[in-house]
Amino acid sequence: MKITALAGGVGGAKLAHGLSLVLPPEDLTIIVNTGDDFEHLGLFISPDLDTVCYTLGGLANPETGWGRMNESWNAFANIERLGGPAWFRLGDSDLATHLERTRRLKEGKSLSQITREFCGAWGIKPAVLPMTDSPVRTMVDTEQGELAFQEYFVHRRCEPRVKGFRFDGVEAAEPAPGVKEALDSTDVVILCPSNPWVSIDPILRVIKQLEKPVIAISPIIGGEAVKGPAAKMYQELGIEPSALAVAKHYRTILKGFVLDNIDKKYAEQVEAMRIKARVTDTLMKNAEDRARLAQDVLHFAGSL
Repeated sequence: MKITALAGGVGGAKLAHGLSLVLPPEDLTIIVNTGDDFEHLGLFISPDLDTVCYTLGGLANPETGWGRMNESWNAFANIERLGGPAWFRLGDSDLATHLERTRRLKEGKSLSQITREFCGAWGIKPAVLPMTDSPVRTMVDTEQGELAFQEYFVHRRCEPRVKGFRFDGVEAAEPAPGVKEALDSTDVVILCPSNPWVSIDPILRVIKQLEKPVIAISPIIGGEAVKGPAAKMYQELGIEPSALAVAKHYRTILKGFVLDNIDKKYAEQVEAMRIKARVTDTLMKNAEDRARLAQDVLHFAGSL
């Protein structure tokens, strides 16, 4: 079975890793959100791409889920000492990624080409594709005005109340090389347990249309996001945060929906929307959990 997974952030990276543990690499393509990419200290930073790649390559910090394991902070400490912007933390190994990405971009290489080269260097076998090589920037409409995503997410720690989202540049953006081919040849599209508003929606806006069966895994368990501000965003937009709210968010494209045992009460309502429901343990605490959930999702996909 060929699988194309749409991912962003730590939750998406974890399931992508689980899928890579149970699928042959030629049967898995991961399309990653680039709406939260930005420039900082003169460097081009792709947070979701890096989180997915570090996780697949066994390089991610196991405590945070983002950044590199066994990281050092010498460069950052000296930037801070010199009075530079200290709100976005970059470890030394992570900094090398951004330096080299920026150098290659200035040479004229595309983000998708650079990502492919980095994956080769890190020993990552499945195809990892940015959603687009064009600049798309997630803008968060808040009660304090419109903020670039990293300004909202990291600098202001998700504190401003959210009113909506805009994806600057999305109308002109074309899918990156390999994205259309992966979607044409896939058997199932999996929406990883990533933030629907700011991780998956930008990818869907770039892709524009999905022709194959789609399964989503809820990033909200028991009314709370496992990580990140998804539940807070739902609440501030006037929607009760729940697995059911996530199913409704994607209802026009879903054939199947995976929700946690804690939320099994919503399964009947999900199926009332003509979406098949699968109830299982969706919390991923370690690699074994990731592989188990991936296997559950693949079995579910095969039954649809």
